[in-house]
Amino acid sequence: MLSLTPSFDFETAAHLRGFARVAGVDEVGRGPLAGPVTAAAVVLDPANIPDGLNDSKKLSAKRRDALYDTLLAHADVCIIDVSVAEIDQHNILRASHIAMVRALAGLREPADYALIDGNMMPRGLNLPAETIVKGDARSLSIAAASIVAKVWRDRLMVDLAQQHPGYGWEKNAGYPTVEHKAGLKRHGVTPHHRRSFRPVHNILCQAKNPSD
Repeated sequence: MLSLTPSFDFETAAHLRGFARVAGVDEVGRGPLAGPVTAAAVVLDPANIPDGLNDSKKLSAKRRDALYDTLLAHADVCIIDVSVAEIDQHNILRASHIAMVRALAGLREPADYALIDGNMMPRGLNLPAETIVKGDARSLSIAAASIVAKVWRDRLMVDLAQQHPGYGWEKNAGYPTVEHKAGLKRHGVTPHHRRSFRPVHNILCQAKNPSD
């Protein structure tokens, strides 16, 4: 299978159509049982694009951390967390799109075009945009957004793990690993768990009906 390498081609095409500030947008955290869903929007400086940008999943933690610092220093970046309460109120797909829209709205200077990772356009966008399947492996701006969102959320889950030990969040970032699910059964549900997600919902139901 041919490996994709992100380029600046999508951004350049948008610039040639007259758009000056092109933002890449990505989210992380749809799958976890705990913690927020996080989105980032990044407008790269075409004259100062960091070397080594790629899909965050293809980079080591050390490399992601270094690129995170570089991006915050040299790009226009906004990171948004959408809470567990909002995830449970809407659903995880809608919550991730809300995070994307808020991230675009939070840039220091408004973008006039957005490159969205995935195949669905978020509701509520107030600027022209296009969706790009596997965008974090194809667009440098989306790759940058994927790195920023992942580093931010991973660090947040490490902090939450210190407050709620026993679930392994410092290693699994809230994803449903064996350790996390065992922690749920042993310690119960925290305020940071997504009650609408089946494994969490089932434990809450069992707690209400202990005789079942």
